[in-house]
Parts: sequence; structure tokens; C-alpha cells
Amino acid sequence: MNHKNLKIVSSQEAVSTIRSGDRVFFQGAAMTPNVLINSLCERYSDLKNVEIVQIHTHGEAKYLEVPYNEAFHLNTFFVGGNVRKGVHSPYGDYVPVFLSEIHWLFRRSILPLDVAFIQVSPPDRHGYCSLGASVDITLPAILTAKKVVAQINPKVPRTHGDGIIHIKNIDLAIEVDEPIHASIIESPTEVEAIIGKNVAGLIEDGATLQMGIGNIPNAVLSNLTNHKRLGIHTEMFSDGILPLVEKGIITGENKEIKTGKIVTCFAMGTQKLYDFIDDNPIVHFKEAGYTNDTAIIRRNPKMTAINSAIEIDLTGQVCADSIGTYQYSGVGGQMDFIRGASLSPGGKPIIAMPSVTNKGISKITPFLKEGASVTTTRAHVHYVATEYGVVNLFGKGLEQRAKALITIAHPDHREALEREANKRFRI
Repeated sequence: MNHKNLKIVSSQEAVSTIRSGDRVFFQGAAMTPNVLINSLCERYSDLKNVEIVQIHTHGEAKYLEVPYNEAFHLNTFFVGGNVRKGVHSPYGDYVPVFLSEIHWLFRRSILPLDVAFIQVSPPDRHGYCSLGASVDITLPAILTAKKVVAQINPKVPRTHGDGIIHIKNIDLAIEVDEPIHASIIESPTEVEAIIGKNVAGLIEDGATLQMGIGNIPNAVLSNLTNHKRLGIHTEMFSDGILPLVEKGIITGENKEIKTGKIVTCFAMGTQKLYDFIDDNPIVHFKEAGYTNDTAIIRRNPKMTAINSAIEIDLTGQVCADSIGTYQYSGVGGQMDFIRGASLSPGGKPIIAMPSVTNKGISKITPFLKEGASVTTTRAHVHYVATEYGVVNLFGKGLEQRAKALITIAHPDHREALEREANKRFRI
């Protein structure tokens, strides 16, 4: 690739721009620029106090491993599996923040960025590269960072929407040719399949959907083959929507915002998904400050948001990002969409989860674990679904909520929950 205005260098030269004390942004999800990241880690002996900010990277996070962690400190907006251990060490921390508001940390110079590491497609004939499958907070990062270092990869899909950067705004670039990160799509378990059916029963024709990656969202989508005129406005999507697009079930014709378009800020899945989004004008990538803006979400009629939980107490408080004091994931966009859906005409905010953990512990509990975060407050929660049914807590008092939630708890735990509810509420 030759472009007169693009400075192509070795990965070692590209990361030499980082200085001790810098704050560096890593693009994430499928687009994680691991060649740049690993080259930066190799400089650990001549760097110190380099702060890394990110949402969720894929691949090994060397910057949190010995000996590299001597030079780096991670401040992450979401805790993925590759950094979970490191976040609970002296070398990492978690920033609780709504996905819709992360861009303000950059734009208002609360966390000003020195350098942004990104992965992009080769430039087109006009000099524009695509941010591919991860626009989310990458767009505000490259618009505000003092320097942008890009990993240019022909395997990056060129996506439509706002996720573009001109080569004049790239300070240094390296060339790679390797597949971007893919996720394996597993088959739902029997319990997840039942939950999917229960949630699908709440979805109306003409609804606009938000759902994440995982077996429950996929199980929901597989139960929508008889629906009509569905739309997508979400923070992310995966392979589960592809059959519904192919069958003409997802058309977006009833959406208020970007009618006919699938709106998202990132996508994560198999190569089939990346082939689908490549140069596909039906998919519109926006930054998270747009996709997750409650004022925008609520304008879509019948906005239906499907999210999950680690545990829910008997009053409806949802913990979705920690196990007690152990930070397991992050706030993400759950509240953005739960609120947006509840304010939408005919909207439905839904929390869907199995009734018990893999170890058989009830996820419907008398109290959240000590130190657990309240991701979504009990005032925001409406529908809760397990494999034992669906309840709507909106407008219900604390006693009524407890009674309703016990009906969808696992039968093995209902008696104990009833005792606790009786003790607390004198039912």
C-alpha cells in the first residue's frame, strides 16, 4: 500500500511515540490492535506510569502481566475476561460510567488522551480509512487524542456511518494482514432456549430491539421468525440477527430514528457477520454517545431492550456488573437502554436471566451481596424473565414485587425466598 500522505513505519517505530506518563487509548472488541499493543509492551523497561484506557479488548492483555505491568496502569470502562485479574491488582482499576457518557471524558478533557491506538481498513481513493466493527468510543478518542497510531489491515470491514478517519489525521501507521477477532457462537442451553421463548413472547411486531451478545439474545432472536417489521437500534449486535435480515423480518420500517437502518456502535461475531457489515449501507455505525443516548433511543416506538443480570433482589434492584465487591464486567449501556425503552411509546425494558447460577445458587435473592453494585435501580426495572416465566414489576409495591419475583425463581429456592420476604415485609 502506497499513499503519499501516510507514514508507514515498523511497529517498533510506531510505539516509540509513547512517553512515560502518557494516557493511551486502545480501540477494542473485534478491532483490538494487538500488534501495536504487544509492541508497546516490549518497551516496558524504558517506560513508566503509562495509563491505558479502553472498554473491552480481545487477545492477551500483556500490559497487565509480569513483567510488563511495571510500566502500565489500566483504567478500564468495562472489565472483560482478559483484564479481570489485572483490575483486581495494583496495576488496574475500573471506572464506573455509562457507555453513553464515556465520550465526555475525552471531549471535556476529564481524561485527555495523548495517543490513540486503532485498527483500520486501508484508505479508499479519497484517503479515508474505516474504523470497521468498533466505532463506539473510538470516534471521540481519535477526534481528541494528540496523536493517532493506526494498524492498517485489509481484513477490516469497511462499514457505513460515521466510523471513518482520513489519513491526514493518522500520525503513524503500520501494516498487518490478519483476521480481526471473531467470537464463537454457541448453541443455547435448554434453560436459555426457554428464556428466549419467554422473552420473544413480549416482543411485538414493529418493535425496535436492543440486545447484546450471548446465548440468551440468540435464543430470543431464534424465536422471532414469525414476527414482522422489526428494527434494530442497539449498542452492539452479533450473528443472531442475520437470519432475520435474510428472511425480511428485520426491515426497520417502523423505526423513528434512521428508518430502515440497523443502528449500532460495534459488532462482534463470526467472519460471516463481518462479511455482512462490509460495505453494507443497511448497517449504520455511530459512536456510543449517539446509539446510547436515551433521548434518541426513546424516539423509536416499541423500543424493546433485553439485558441480563448477575442477581436481582426481591425489590427489583439489579446487579449486572459485580459479584459482591468483585468487579466482573461493567455498567456498559444497560441503564441507557433500560431507561430509553421505558420512555419509548409502547417500549419494554426487559431483564432476562436464568433463575440459578451454574452452581445452583438462586439469582433472585433477598438482598444483593455485600458490596454489590446496583447497575439498574428498582425504580427503573419493568419486566424480569427467567425460564419460569415473566413478571412486570412496574407499578408494584415492594411486597407485590417480592411475591411476583418468587413465582419465577427456581422451585428449589422459593420456600427460602418466601421466608425472607415474610420476615421483611410481614406478608
